[in-house]
Amino acid sequence: MATAPIEPPQRLVSSLSGDPESPAGKWLAALPTLVQQQLETWDLTLERVHAPGGRSSLLALVRQKDGTPAALKFPAPGHLHEAEALEIWDGWGAVRLLRTDGTTGALLLERLHGAVSLRSLPEAKAFLEAAGTVRRLWVQPDPQHPFDTLAGRTKEAVESLRWAGPLVPTAAPLIDEAQELRESLPATSDEHFLLHGAFRQGKVLAGDRTPWLAIGPTPVVGERAYDLAALVLDRFEDLMAGSGAATVARRRVAKLADSLEVDRDRLRAWTLYRAVDAGIRESAAGDRRHGELLLEFAAWL
Repeated sequence: MATAPIEPPQRLVSSLSGDPESPAGKWLAALPTLVQQQLETWDLTLERVHAPGGRSSLLALVRQKDGTPAALKFPAPGHLHEAEALEIWDGWGAVRLLRTDGTTGALLLERLHGAVSLRSLPEAKAFLEAAGTVRRLWVQPDPQHPFDTLAGRTKEAVESLRWAGPLVPTAAPLIDEAQELRESLPATSDEHFLLHGAFRQGKVLAGDRTPWLAIGPTPVVGERAYDLAALVLDRFEDLMAGSGAATVARRRVAKLADSLEVDRDRLRAWTLYRAVDAGIRESAAGDRRHGELLLEFAAWL
């Protein structure tokens, strides 16, 4: 049992401590107590809190009563239905969910090798393994599923584009195109797959049960090209530093689309949308350089 006070990692504190009266602020203040209570309820022994960790959850490395290693996760408010997605996948391509607490939101997960992600592999091998992993996650959910749809999730995102767009006036044509794509893409797709929602190489960790497993989904239901678009953007800074970067970017779209039997034009469109969305968000948050690189990448498509 853990007896020492539990301190959330500084990265999580910095991300969520803006308004102490907000749901996220209140959750953060209560988090040390929540973790301690969950350790006692599930008879877990704390090894350590994972650091630097993420910006939207706390992860603690623990031991179960029989000594088996596991990971205890507390997602921040607003990160919904991770447990339901993991239950559907049941360890197929994703980390296995061992237990969940509907009251506290706690998830007990199988222990993976957190220091070893697909980003540790050479680029070609990493993309190959990533494609094989994400393919396993694309399953048909029950018609009564609880997950967001792409139309609903991107509607909120496009409102942010309208608000933040004036901060980057030179990106107005790209923003207009991204908004048009957001309207047309969900309406013209007949795919209804359960998607990871935030898939990228850093979200795939080494495991013991199988070599690579996805973590940290923000599940959404829609077409596969949306998930794959984030993979197109992976390591885009490295791509941009090379020669013939624009051609290489378009070739990456074609190669990933063909390897997973996804329409090239739709993958290109979703990649442009996600690049513009991320670029505007980064610029609005103060990282103008990274935001401008994302917008430049979008323009190449």
